[in-house]
Amino acid sequence: MRRAALHLALGLWILLFVVPSLRGAVIHDHTEGIRPLGSLANRPIDWPSRADLLRVALLQDYNTRLVVVSASLLGTACGLIGGFLLLRKRSLMGDTLSHATLPGICLAFMGMVAFGHSGKSMPGLLLGALLSGILGFATVLAIRKVTRVKDDAAMGIVLSVFFGLGVALLGLIQKMPEGSAAGLEAFIYGKTASMVFEDFLVVSSVTVAALLVCVALFKEFRLVCFDEGFASSQGWPVVVLDTIMLGLVTIVTVAGLQAVGLILVIAFLITPAAAARFWTHRLGHLLALGALIGGLSGWMGAAISALLPRLPAGAIIVLVAAILFLVSMFFGSARGVLVRWFRQSRLKRKIGRQHLLRAAYEWLESRVENPDRERVINGPIKMAALVSSRSWSVPELNREIRRAYDDAFVQSFSDGELCLNEAGFLAAARVTRNHRLWELYLIENADIAPNHVDRDADAVEHVLGEPLVNELEKLLPAYRDARRSPMPGSPHPISGGAE
Repeated sequence: MRRAALHLALGLWILLFVVPSLRGAVIHDHTEGIRPLGSLANRPIDWPSRADLLRVALLQDYNTRLVVVSASLLGTACGLIGGFLLLRKRSLMGDTLSHATLPGICLAFMGMVAFGHSGKSMPGLLLGALLSGILGFATVLAIRKVTRVKDDAAMGIVLSVFFGLGVALLGLIQKMPEGSAAGLEAFIYGKTASMVFEDFLVVSSVTVAALLVCVALFKEFRLVCFDEGFASSQGWPVVVLDTIMLGLVTIVTVAGLQAVGLILVIAFLITPAAAARFWTHRLGHLLALGALIGGLSGWMGAAISALLPRLPAGAIIVLVAAILFLVSMFFGSARGVLVRWFRQSRLKRKIGRQHLLRAAYEWLESRVENPDRERVINGPIKMAALVSSRSWSVPELNREIRRAYDDAFVQSFSDGELCLNEAGFLAAARVTRNHRLWELYLIENADIAPNHVDRDADAVEHVLGEPLVNELEKLLPAYRDARRSPMPGSPHPISGGAE
């Protein structure tokens, strides 16, 4: 509720302060002084001055303020809805719906011209796109429910058929007297700079509607995204929820046609949500971050296009979203490449250290003459024996010993011998004990043969925590004290220093 109140307050702030500034601004004519550009060789990049940077950063110009705010609101809506699409494994649905709008745009243009109206009426074109998009996702749902065709195949069929029909209708429009200046290609490639106040109202309305629906149906959408079968078994209207979700995608897609076009709107829907996935494992945080990244992409992309007018805003918005995705992919705190590499490196170092300590402890066990009465005593350990016990090479063993020495588990190593310190000896006893506990559990409860259990235990024992070890001891009442009971795979018991 607190988050919903914050979002509503933000929406009220936009309606109270941003909208009046957009409505009351004066549109300036910048058509004077335009010169033909000529060839590409005569088109040097005009880098913005400090005054230009300040003007764009403070949104002093009407057109800049309109485009930047509209693009950021659209990015917020796309990032929010895209999170559900990503978790629903329907990333292609946005692309399908965007391409399915092209026949509706063309038919709406032809219908308005046939009835004597202007074919360039934006509400009429958007209504045609909306109806065509609804028909597209209804066709996907029908194919999925009636036939045994999977989601990806159904979306691919609808995408190609509807887009092919749209291209055919677009060819007919180009042959009409009114079609030469129709400007329908703006819906294909996007034309953010031509957005007007009515477009801002459409985008802001779609954003507020998407936010309210997602807050109201958050728990239901979450259940459908993570376990559709369970939701259906509990009596939830999965089809209705799916229809509402895809309806939101359709509305957001239609609203984004003017900004980035039907070709690039899929990137605006999926890229922010995919970038947010690298930062969190919680759905609420994922949606919030996706909306934030989408809004930031729209803001920065439109601002860069305002500073460099020759760069198309739609393409720049998508490129900014892609850059944020790359940053998230490498530096994301939950699933980023660097974080995963660091965690895997730590785990690999931990596994190598545990192998070294267990091999050292088992060698010390083998030196005990009477294991029933004598305790395992810490002492010098032959490196040559460790090489054969784990099939290490000499450089690999030396590397693991140096790492254990740096981690304060090895007291000294020289002249073919190493000696564990007190902490290393206790850790070696604990590692060996946990390994044998897991071996015994696999033998008694997983029906694994004793001559194969060592390798299976080796693959899992390194992630055993203290709670799981205690649980293993409770599940194995016959083995109450691992320090005195013989374990499989070893001729000697652990008889001291295990704690």
